[in-house]
Amino acid sequence: MNIPFKTRITDLYGIRLPVIASGLMWLAEPVYVAAVARAGLIGFMTSASFPDPAALRAGIRKCRELSEGKPFGVNIMIRVSRDGTDRVTPLIDTVIDEGVKYVETAGNNPEAYLKRLKDAGIIVLHKVPGVRYAKKAESLGVDAVTVVGAEAGGHPGIEPVGTMVAAAAAVRAIRIPLIVAGGIGTGAQMVAALAMGADGVAMGTRFLVSEEIWAHRKYKERLVAAGETDTTLLLQSMRNTQRALKTEHVAMIQQLEREQADTKTLLPHIMGPIARKAYETGDYEQAMLSCGQGVVFADKIEPLAAIVDRLEAEARAAMDRLHYIYRALPQAAAGRAT
Repeated sequence: MNIPFKTRITDLYGIRLPVIASGLMWLAEPVYVAAVARAGLIGFMTSASFPDPAALRAGIRKCRELSEGKPFGVNIMIRVSRDGTDRVTPLIDTVIDEGVKYVETAGNNPEAYLKRLKDAGIIVLHKVPGVRYAKKAESLGVDAVTVVGAEAGGHPGIEPVGTMVAAAAAVRAIRIPLIVAGGIGTGAQMVAALAMGADGVAMGTRFLVSEEIWAHRKYKERLVAAGETDTTLLLQSMRNTQRALKTEHVAMIQQLEREQADTKTLLPHIMGPIARKAYETGDYEQAMLSCGQGVVFADKIEPLAAIVDRLEAEARAAMDRLHYIYRALPQAAAGRAT
């Protein structure tokens, strides 16, 4: 395998570029994740997108079949359901039983489930919205962490910190392999993260316009037309900050928050099935759809492999620029001395 960039993350997963395709609620299913694998990256199917463990099991088997022996994983949200049902353990039972080698955890502290995963030989990547959470995850024994910056789609934390600052701070604090995320959608940004000391980057929004994502083309065309200011933060009142595409539905939720609506009033408008329906129909204005500021880089609907090829070309060009600048420094110094 041609490995143009070698880091602890490419070694950990056996991938050719240090890029993780994080779990995408409703969208990270077998066809997409397998396309990520075939392109030389690693992606994670979102277990919460499946109606039950049996459906997840079928999804894992389909993804394994389509991945042509390349690595893939499963994203498991660590959470307490509102009715008290333990929905995490059955998912972990399934991934262990199916021999999944890689898991991405997110949400709450994974400590209660970590020993079972590790005893099964599973590599665990935990995604967090801040450095202090990354340090905690490291102390628990996860294999790698993803630190998410404020520019990210989804949940950047209750006190979002910009990706450049979060990445630089995490590099100083974390010793295990470190992935940074939030607004990253180009190969040049990947090189910048590596230069700061990270081992890789995670992308989500950038891949939403890939042909393998099953969502309606009308939704993807909206993303292609979007700029870096077409997302917004909401749900701060619930201490569950989310970055989403600006839509009529999102504006309505923000108005409710300004009116100090309680959680019971907000919940019907933020339930997952609303987003799934919008992906199916293309009526994006009537939903809250996670989207990062990196949507500005999602400029064309094309195969996932073509996006990855562009990322690599951008990264190589960035490395060439750095090499030229570094090589020119002694000459510039000599010129100033004469």
